Amino acid sequence: MRVNEYVEREPDPSGSLRTFGAVVQALREHAGLSRVEFAQRVRFSKHTVASVELGRRMPDDSFVERGEEATGNTGALRKSSRHLARGEVGLAAWFRRWALLERDAVSLCTYECRVIPGLLQSEDYARAVFEGSLPVAPDGQLEDFMARRMGRQRMLFERPATPFSFIVEEHVFRRRFGGAEQMRESLDHVLKLTAPRNVTLQIVPLEAGLHTCLDGPLQLLETPQGQRLAYSEGQQNGRLISDVKEVGLLYQRYDTLRSQALNTKDSRGLLERLRGEL
Repeated sequence: MRVNEYVEREPDPSGSLRTFGAVVQALREHAGLSRVEFAQRVRFSKHTVASVELGRRMPDDSFVERGEEATGNTGALRKSSRHLARGEVGLAAWFRRWALLERDAVSLCTYECRVIPGLLQSEDYARAVFEGSLPVAPDGQLEDFMARRMGRQRMLFERPATPFSFIVEEHVFRRRFGGAEQMRESLDHVLKLTAPRNVTLQIVPLEAGLHTCLDGPLQLLETPQGQRLAYSEGQQNGRLISDVKEVGLLYQRYDTLRSQALNTKDSRGLLERLRGEL
């Protein structure tokens, strides 16, 4: 797979989803139905109907068939649905290409200084992150996000020969959300997912001071063909990097930070102590 050196943010809905959504809206309005009325006929929530019409959600077969019945059986929805491209529902548009690369990567490294990495988040933690983001996601879209986030975590168990490395700042695990029980469950989840031999977690302690990765979160991977790639993310955008020199520099930074972080045994010990303080 050829990867461009720099990938700007893509349009959020795919072209085919957006077009299908416009067809649904046009037929619904032509039939004289409000979104609420149409939602009742197709037996989906009005939020799901809105997500489909805006091109943010992939309709399933029952939505298409009931939508046909509700709009006069013109055949337009059935025909247009054949050309839908699913993409990666539930993932930010700028992250989708990286998510595809993750599936086949022979190694994956993650540095995080903002939140617990998505691959290690408990369900309550992930939901709190999504619910706290702006703009507010409709209920149906939120469930898509949750399903994708939790589904990605299966990689850690389904690929026991693939090394996964995580380096996370200590303050990330100290940041409060929900109640004490949710905090304990979150730490237990991290401990469980990082227990397999192919998964390593190192924590950068508060007293470590300044270090080489202060520019922000970073992910690194190697493809089956031996190509090394990097990904960095900021507010409302992400950058996929393939330039050999730049990726090499990012690997050097990650390796340097790895030597400065706590080893895996001490990192697990720190998490267990934090759990005991709750």
